[in-house]
Amino acid sequence: MAILYALVARGSVVLAEFSTTSTNASAIARQILEKIPGNDDSNVSYSQDRYIFHVKRTDGLTVLCMADDSAGRRIPFAFLEDIHGRFVKSYGRAVLTASAYAMNDEFSRILSQQIDFYSNDPNADRINRLKGEMSQVRNVMIENIDKVLERGDRLELLVDKTETMQGNTFRFRKQARRYKSSVWWRNVKLSFAAIVLLLVIIYVVLAFVCHGATLPSCRK
Repeated sequence: MAILYALVARGSVVLAEFSTTSTNASAIARQILEKIPGNDDSNVSYSQDRYIFHVKRTDGLTVLCMADDSAGRRIPFAFLEDIHGRFVKSYGRAVLTASAYAMNDEFSRILSQQIDFYSNDPNADRINRLKGEMSQVRNVMIENIDKVLERGDRLELLVDKTETMQGNTFRFRKQARRYKSSVWWRNVKLSFAAIVLLLVIIYVVLAFVCHGATLPSCRK
């Protein structure tokens, strides 16, 4: 899957999170939350190995996700924009005073659904292309995570490769089913067209043999 982990936080207080696989991304994400400089709105990405932590902070609310570097930046930031909007719409000013994990039971399910959509559904990128590439994504700097985390605090990112492969397998099977369905419908349409063409040819032959469109001589 393109996106493997996501959280929503107020400052360093995590309000909801979800992970698709066994990973220590949660521990690294907390360090990132504590080390992000300043309090201004920002969009930034931090890389480690072949994974990238994408961060969007708006009005004190931080949405973060960890994605495979093959996902690029457009889809992860479209995901963060979507999650931020859904979270604010759902909880409003309650996010200003909520305790840690106050929204986790409910919102983790939404994180799971949207991670699956943005990771596996081709429409996710099509929709974002129609909206136009977000201007802030063009200006996002990708920094190495070592620049954010102090050397003594640095954690190696550990991701369960087996579960990641299972996620990729699920994605492949889903695409294969979609392709198989498309081929089946195409074959049905071709078969229907062939039958119609055959009936037309038979009718033309009968009309010629029976001396007219209404087959007069064959109806006697």
